[in-house]
Amino acid sequence: MADESNVRFTEREALFYHKTGRPGKIEIIASKPMATQRDLSLAYSPGVAVPVQAIADDPATAYDYTARGNLVAVISNGTAILGMGNLGALASKPVMEGKAVLFKRFADVDSIDIELASENTEALIEAIAMMEPSFGGINLEDIKAPECFIIEQTLRERMKIPVMHDDQHGTAIIAAAGLVNACLITGRKFEDVRVVVNGAGASALACTALIKSMGVRHENVTVCDSKGVIYKGREGIDQFKSAHAVETDARTLAEAMVGADIFLGLSVAGAVTPDMVKAMADEPIIFAMANPDPEITPPQAMAVRPDAIVATGRSDYPNQVNNVLGFPFIFRGALDVRATAINEEMKIAAAVAIAELAREQVPEEVAAAYGKNHQFGRDYIIPAPFDPRLMEVVPSAVARAAMDSGVAQKGIEDFDAYRLSLKARLNPTTSALTAVYAQARENPKRVVFAEAEEDVVLRAAIQFRDFGYGIPVLVGRTRAVQDKLLELGISNPDSFEIHNSAVSPHVPAMVDYLYKRLQRRGFMERDCRRMVNQDRNVFASLLVALGYGEAMISGVTRPFSQSMREVRQVLDPKPGALPFGIHLMIGKNYTVFLADTTINERPSAEDLAHIAIETAAVARRLGHEPRVAFLSFSTFGNPAGRWLDNIRQAVAILDERDPGFEYEGDMAPDAALNPAIMKNYPFSRLSAPANVLIMPGLQSANISAKLLRELGGNATIGPMLIGMEKPVQIAPMTAIAPDVLTLAVLAAAGIAG
Repeated sequence: MADESNVRFTEREALFYHKTGRPGKIEIIASKPMATQRDLSLAYSPGVAVPVQAIADDPATAYDYTARGNLVAVISNGTAILGMGNLGALASKPVMEGKAVLFKRFADVDSIDIELASENTEALIEAIAMMEPSFGGINLEDIKAPECFIIEQTLRERMKIPVMHDDQHGTAIIAAAGLVNACLITGRKFEDVRVVVNGAGASALACTALIKSMGVRHENVTVCDSKGVIYKGREGIDQFKSAHAVETDARTLAEAMVGADIFLGLSVAGAVTPDMVKAMADEPIIFAMANPDPEITPPQAMAVRPDAIVATGRSDYPNQVNNVLGFPFIFRGALDVRATAINEEMKIAAAVAIAELAREQVPEEVAAAYGKNHQFGRDYIIPAPFDPRLMEVVPSAVARAAMDSGVAQKGIEDFDAYRLSLKARLNPTTSALTAVYAQARENPKRVVFAEAEEDVVLRAAIQFRDFGYGIPVLVGRTRAVQDKLLELGISNPDSFEIHNSAVSPHVPAMVDYLYKRLQRRGFMERDCRRMVNQDRNVFASLLVALGYGEAMISGVTRPFSQSMREVRQVLDPKPGALPFGIHLMIGKNYTVFLADTTINERPSAEDLAHIAIETAAVARRLGHEPRVAFLSFSTFGNPAGRWLDNIRQAVAILDERDPGFEYEGDMAPDAALNPAIMKNYPFSRLSAPANVLIMPGLQSANISAKLLRELGGNATIGPMLIGMEKPVQIAPMTAIAPDVLTLAVLAAAGIAG
């Protein structure tokens, strides 16, 4: 089911996202060095002949010498695109690229999208079957029923690699997981429940087949299509529907719903009325999964049956049935044991694993990232889509089921080690940041955008509002901001809240507030009036101080130090806190936190200890167990130098405070980050490479952060401003709209502040 049903954006924004920079959403990057002639000779001719011969001698070694074992083809002919219907193979390409991105994002599975321009079932089967040597698995997508059933079944029989039509089985697996838990809560058993399924497309019939294979009795399931109940003897139905026909006197959905324990909807919005829900059994279980709008909304269902458990496909209601909990991890497990198929046992194992995960205690850092304490119950029967533990739990269950059912060609001897390897595949920051965005949507805030006349800032503000993160409060000249909104495709600029110091009714109160703060620092009242009228950072900060905004973002028009000075005229640090900046350097499998990169030129030992503790806390909120290194040009005194005392004293302070995380210093970067170098210091207290780097001074910190950003090629977030009484972020002058948006969301969610 879709995850973005409550996210709003303009057509222009969607097209800009797909077009800007490199068109599309995917690219291919070499996984081996390609810098020298020797590298090229090994990669291609003549070195490539060696693995070619090895594979010819033993085909199984293709998994050792090529990317096949981590490569899935995402294939469609575009006959059932999302909810848009048959728009053709070429039009399906953005969706298939998106699916490939999800495979990579959630399970580190490489994917290539393939769009086939044919509606001939036999032609599609032949074309896909011939691709078997290229891929470790096949994900079929957006192919209409009933052809999708025939294509998948035939390919599963012909091919010796996993084949799955996610439109069928993805929703079925997640829905089944939710049903397991809903039945547990209501004291039901699968073999006893009466189920009504509304919809007879690919997803609905797959859900029906899966719950039957998990114990629901055939005679207890009534399936309805657009013409009513599918009953024995009904004419004009195909073999796939007739397989679920039952003996019943019910002919309409309303009649079938009387006394039913469970409703599974994969049909159309509004198909279920409150009266139908009233007629169900006690504690009814309602999975209204029509996309984007459910058959009945949770508030509508709960209004007539407060004892109901309700799930939908939407992220703005509890219990979201979302395919992304399933397909990436199912293929991950199948690929890792070189499975020849994805069978019923593997699908059931995935459903059970997902259900069990929802019943586990959510780790504190995950709960903090989501901004709520998820706890198993009627409103939490399915795990949150971005729970990082899914990567460990689901592939392990699928791999074990593949081995037990005899379709695995490679066994896993140590499942504890396998789970650790799965966890290491992905960067937890990615999941945590996604959760932060979700948290911002759930608790929208008023964020002041201090430089709203700048295109970069205004684009970020538009996205902030359209994606549901909160209300942007724009600061600038009213006409100038409105004109730019029109240029950026906003048809109703008046719908944005704009504050202009030239006409703001808040100016007298602002001047009074600022003068009381600054009158003993050499400022006259006229100075304060001039600052309020002419300095957007001061004006914006006062909007936050006086409660017209809850957070603030600035920085793109002036250096960080200048913006910080202007903000500090109005806003103070938290009591006992030291403001400082953190840069996040994000790679594929790691995140490194650098601090302080923005404010404190020569921090004292006490400052360094404070920065280390606060940065470690941010790392934990973003899903990392902090390992702190106090960096220096010297490693444990070699070579000796003038500036080591502060670092050593900071370490001593942490020794006294026992902060609850690993730390060490003084250390050069290689001794902190390179495992081979770390072996030279067996006495080091770091159990693995550091992920929090505390810099000795502002010069080295700022230079390092900017060098890494310009030369490293990795994603950079920040600087994140930590320690202010109100959430304030100051973006770099080089920031683009996504950078500004990320900092605004971090401020709104309270992660950085």
